[in-house]
Amino acid sequence: MTTLIGDNIISALGFSSEENYRNVKAGVCGLKLFSGRYDIPEPFMASEIDNELLEENFKLISSSKNIDINYTKLEKASIVSAALALKNTDIDPSDERVLFVLSTTKGNVFLLDKDENALHYSDSHVYLWRSAELVAGFFGAKNTPLVVSNACISGAAALLAAQRELRSGRYDYAVVIGVDVLSKFIITGFQSFKALSQEVCRPFDANRSGLNIGEAAATIILSEQPDTKGYMSLTSGAIRNDANHISGPSRTGEGSYLALQSALGGIDVSQLAFICAHGTATLYNDEMESIALARMGLLNVPVNSLKGYFGHTLGAAGVLESVISTRALSEGIVLKTYGFETIGVTNPFFVPKEILHTQKKHCVKMLSGFGGCNIALVFSKT
Repeated sequence: MTTLIGDNIISALGFSSEENYRNVKAGVCGLKLFSGRYDIPEPFMASEIDNELLEENFKLISSSKNIDINYTKLEKASIVSAALALKNTDIDPSDERVLFVLSTTKGNVFLLDKDENALHYSDSHVYLWRSAELVAGFFGAKNTPLVVSNACISGAAALLAAQRELRSGRYDYAVVIGVDVLSKFIITGFQSFKALSQEVCRPFDANRSGLNIGEAAATIILSEQPDTKGYMSLTSGAIRNDANHISGPSRTGEGSYLALQSALGGIDVSQLAFICAHGTATLYNDEMESIALARMGLLNVPVNSLKGYFGHTLGAAGVLESVISTRALSEGIVLKTYGFETIGVTNPFFVPKEILHTQKKHCVKMLSGFGGCNIALVFSKT
């Protein structure tokens, strides 16, 4: 059984999983309106990691090392998150039985601007493999790290990739890091789709007006341990690509439906505590998920989205939202969706407006992304 033996979240809501989870439970939103950033004329709503706190934490973690590398913000956030996740374990990250997996959609894409900021870094920093190499190298990793970059499902896909590597017998532990940070490239890209809202996003709501972008680094440490009592497990998962469109979700929810169907095979759905949907608060994504859930007969299962707390954290989303969801499942609660008031999809599902209590043992994490990629993960109490 694949167990979750350590985790961490670094975001606008804090520098530990506990702090982030506590703030989500309390209904704290980490999003704020940015104006004039990146010389973009339109303001945008987003969440951002505290740069000063990140530097303080990185200095503490790296104080015993002789470092001659200039790490980017993305790399520092990845290192700090992984270090904090490893802190309460007895894992030696330099052991040859430990694998590092990095999930990111854009990496250090800001370096393509070739402005004065790019002068501080080598040309290779723009490549995802180089960031993964630098992060794993900080911990003295013996193995070549894996990079998973598959649009918005990247973080969840990285967890499945890590699970497969563990089950191959080649490794005992996998340190899965999901990370993305704000950049002009990302913000203007989503603005070009007219997808960004200047208000806090409202997933599934009839008055939703678009998504928000967030930056975060999140880590989950996985192991195939015989003694699983007390741990959360990654029970199953599936990726399906319906190849509908370069950016538009399927009108029939095909890929998401097939991913759910496969991931839930053999699972007692009466024991589903909740579904943490992708829930971006865009018209077509929310509608697509409602269709997939209807086709699966899951409209009565509580559904939530975490995007109103963090924004869409891209390559970090699958890891970050899995951490929050498994903590909620462990505590026996269903978190509410920030910003939701009135259902605004054609297949109305149950979106709690307040925290609920549950004794059920499974939860589902759904994500979808550009190119028609879809994923569903099932986590369980052991």
